[in-house]
Amino acid sequence: MFHRPTNPVSHRLARLAFYLACLAALIVSACGPAHRYLGIDLDIALAVFRVGFYAAAAAIALALATIVPTRPGDRRRGFLAALLAVALGVAAAWSPAQWLLEARTAPRINDVTTDTANAPAMVVTQQMRHGAPNPPAYPGEPAAALQRAAYPDITPVVINAPPADVFRKVDEVAMTLGWEVVARAPADGRIEAVDTSQWFGLTDDIVIRIRPEGGSGSRIDIRSKSRVGQSDFGANARRIRAFIERLRREQ
Repeated sequence: MFHRPTNPVSHRLARLAFYLACLAALIVSACGPAHRYLGIDLDIALAVFRVGFYAAAAAIALALATIVPTRPGDRRRGFLAALLAVALGVAAAWSPAQWLLEARTAPRINDVTTDTANAPAMVVTQQMRHGAPNPPAYPGEPAAALQRAAYPDITPVVINAPPADVFRKVDEVAMTLGWEVVARAPADGRIEAVDTSQWFGLTDDIVIRIRPEGGSGSRIDIRSKSRVGQSDFGANARRIRAFIERLRREQ
């Protein structure tokens, strides 16, 4: 014999939370591929990404409100739906939450370098930026001031080794990090690469410059610049830090 649940309203709300969490997960997971493969405008994709976060947060709140009323026992139903809604909602909200946090904390710059006075110049990557909204030129002192305030640790690297040896090591580090090296100019002490994000397919250009320092050392400067977006959400700084850490670790 069929028994009606003793909590029909909570049961329906728990199911609604589960469906909302599923929708949020679908929205969040589709934004990146929609921009990367379908050419959806980045601003639109990010706006929808934000909507996915709000939907996930609403699903989590609704599910938490129904967990106790739907707890097992006394013909109550909906507990599993509420529990799944919390888990799925948290998974869907995780990446957008990080993005929103980075958007609030990162400076509104898209060009980061260890030498703000004389940023490494793009040569090959400049030609590859045709049609990119962000111009290849370094934006100057306003961006430099924001970078110094936000990323005081982004500074040149000095290694006690001749430029030729450092060039080879820098090349190895760039490839180890998964960058696509597009130019190697040993005579100029310059390596250029591009790095494309896996989800949204955003491409950033990288220039590494190696110059003699002192009697037998080398100074390494690196620049990472986004092709689109007024803010890089800290991506270029993280990329430069990863490069510097890897280079120092492998000395």
